[in-house]
Order: sequence, then C-alpha cells, then structure tokens
Amino acid sequence: MGNPKAFLEIHRQEAGYRPVHDRIRDFGEVEQTLNTHQRREQASRCMDCGVPFCHWACPLGNKAPEWNDALYKGEWERAFRLLTSTNPFPEFTGRICPALCEKACVLNLFNHEPTTNREDECAIIEAAYREGYIQPRIPGSRNGLRVAVVGAGPAGLAAADALNQMGYKVCVFEKNEAAGGLLRYGIPNFKLNKAVIDRRIRLMEQEGVEFRYNSPLSIPPRGEDGWEAYVLATGTPTARDLNIPGRKLKGVHLALELLSQQNRVLAGMEFSKDERISAKDKDVLVIGGGDTGSDCIGTAHRQGCRSVTQIEIMPRPVEGPEDPKNPWPDFPRTLKTTSSHEEGCTRRWNINTLEFLGKDGRLTGVRVQEIDWQPNPNGGRPLMVEKGKPEVIKAEMVLLAMGFLKPEHPDYPENVFVCGDAKNGASLVVRAMASGIETAKRVNEYLRNVPNEK
Repeated sequence: MGNPKAFLEIHRQEAGYRPVHDRIRDFGEVEQTLNTHQRREQASRCMDCGVPFCHWACPLGNKAPEWNDALYKGEWERAFRLLTSTNPFPEFTGRICPALCEKACVLNLFNHEPTTNREDECAIIEAAYREGYIQPRIPGSRNGLRVAVVGAGPAGLAAADALNQMGYKVCVFEKNEAAGGLLRYGIPNFKLNKAVIDRRIRLMEQEGVEFRYNSPLSIPPRGEDGWEAYVLATGTPTARDLNIPGRKLKGVHLALELLSQQNRVLAGMEFSKDERISAKDKDVLVIGGGDTGSDCIGTAHRQGCRSVTQIEIMPRPVEGPEDPKNPWPDFPRTLKTTSSHEEGCTRRWNINTLEFLGKDGRLTGVRVQEIDWQPNPNGGRPLMVEKGKPEVIKAEMVLLAMGFLKPEHPDYPENVFVCGDAKNGASLVVRAMASGIETAKRVNEYLRNVPNEK
C-alpha cells in the first residue's frame, strides 16, 4: 500500500456514463473512462487490508489489493500479470460484473466508498492490449489428448482457455454463429461492445483453441469421435415464460428474442419486416425487475419507444446502501438503478400479471393486480394476497424478463463434465468463469488418472 492515507484524502470517483441525450441515440458503450492520473488515484485508495474481504467475495479470487497497488505505482504490466493470474477475461468482468468485491470492501463498511475495483481492472486490461503486454500464450507441448467444450459462453471459454494452457487440444462447439453466449446474444452492445469479445476469441485461436460454429454437439459414449472428455457449458437456454390468457398475441416476447435479435442486427444480420422485433413508437411493458429487464429498457429506448414501464411481482428492495438482511460483507439486496433506468422508466413493485389484452390478434394492454405478501403460517414462501382492484397498463409490446429455468441433465458418462449456468442455474458471468476454470481442473485430474486407450 503505497499511500496509507489515500482512503482518507481521496473520495471514490466513478467514470460515470455518457449524457442520456447522447447515449440513447446509439448502441455504443455508455460507460466512460477516467484519465490515467485519476485511475491511479482511485487505485491508491485500496488499503491492502490484513483480511482482504474483496478476495473472499470474488468467485475468481482476484488479488485486488496486489494489482491496485501496482496500478497506483504506475507498474501497469505487473498489474496486468497479477490480474490475469486469476481472471482469464478481465475485459468482460471489468465491464459487466456487479463487483461483489466492492460490496465486500472494508471501505464500503467504513464510509460506503469502496475501491473502484471493477473500473480499475478494465483500465488495466485495456492498457495491456494497448501497450502490447498481451501476446498469444502457446503451450510448449501438447499431451495428445482432446477435449470438446460444448458452448462458447463465459464458462465454456474459461474452461477452454484453461485446458488449452494445460496442453490439451481443445475444440469449442457453438450452436450459434459466433462465440460469447449471453455475452454476445443477451447483453446489449451499450454495456459490452462485441468487438471486445471478437478480440479475445482471435487471441484464443492464436493460442490453439479451435472454434466450430453452427455446430451443436451431442455426447457420444467414451472413445467415439476421438474426444477424451467433454465439458458441457450450454447455459440456461429455457427462459421462464408466463402462460396466462393472451400469451399468443402479437407483441408478447421473451426478453432474449428482442435482445439477441438487436445484437444480430448490429452485427449486420438482416430480418424481414415480419420477423423484426422493434419497440419503435410503442408503449413497452417489461415484466421482471432484474438485469435482463433493465437491458430491455435500454434497448427499447434506442429503438425509439414511446414509453417504458417495468413491473416486478416482488416487493421494492430497501433503499440502501445497507441491507439489514444481508449485512456487510455479503452482497446487499438493495434498490438498483441502472443506466437504462436513468434513461426513463416507470418502475412498480408488488404487481401480478393476470392477462394480456388485445384486438385483432395484437397486444393492446395488460391487466395487472397490485398484491401484497403475508407471512405463511406454515412457514416457507410468503402468501400472495390481492390488494385493490385490477387495472390495465396500456402496451403494444411486452417483454418477459423473469429469469431462466435451471436445466435438468441425464446421467452422463464419467468423462462428461457440466459447468457454469448449465450446472448451477442462471447466475453471474464471473461465477460462470470460475466454474469453467474449476471444471477444467477436474477434467485434468480425471484424464491424468485414466489410462490412454489410444
């Protein structure tokens, strides 16, 4: 810790977002950056705690105190080496991670001004690309064993990267036309420019990882096709639906139908007028209060919607910054206002959706009911009770953003390993990456103890 008084003398400074009137006109990344001097000042605020709760909270075990200290001292390459010793893709987490480490930072307990770890890590990795610190890491030798990774999302990419560095010949099979999974087809470009993903995939290809697109892969018994092991990183492909009257009306969509299509349009793919999902000149209702719902709000604004309303069946979170039910160093479940919310949105909680209304097969509105939650006398989930009278929210488009169903898997052969959201259910990108790395270690341990049958 180069400056032991920095956390007392320097306040937390975030880079912030581009002005609303500017950013809603395009799909460019909304987050800005600090200059080099400001970034080093922010890194100096890290106290190098005796017990680093940031390290404890991060699924990857990132060494934030170490690389923040190197960044403060201007040792950018050393900061990069420390950062990537635990995190294979800081350019992803540095943009979209909710920063569990920051909520567990001692400064968050002290004065609710934690170290800007997420922004610092993004600055480090971008400097590494810019300065040429990043070069292909080609394994010195191969062990002659082949591993198939099914799914090119963050978990699959992390597993493929780790296995490749261990000396395995790795091939990633991806059902879509490009790599990234939800990084590419779920997260909007205004949060993660897809050129960032392409840059990393090119590097992995140079390092020896093979990618096969438009190639879903089934799992054969051991020994077929020449694969010694399989890693299933297929995510959570099934979104939670809302099967109520009117579900088949034109204008009711799952969130990813909008988000993935918009990202494909930005990548140059063309859709017919009937296929195109657009919020232009429409009143939009987003059902679901999480990050996916927020992404729908920002996308609807950029498509030219007339208005956006977001409803959530659960109660309004506490205003924070502290959450009595999840005290520090746990992640607080407090009210979150995203850049998309700032762009304009009516938000409501404790709202149950009853029916989609329409005329001539097209959505015109949604009948909803305000509700309340009461303790269950038998324990378990609280009981939902009606409150007030049903009402109709005018809407020509509804986006269902209510999460994803955890996949169920059959019994696989012993050489098949499941990781990421496919194993644990929908969660954070950083957790998927950590799962991919851990699974690569399990694959390696398994193959080292299995006789080579070739």
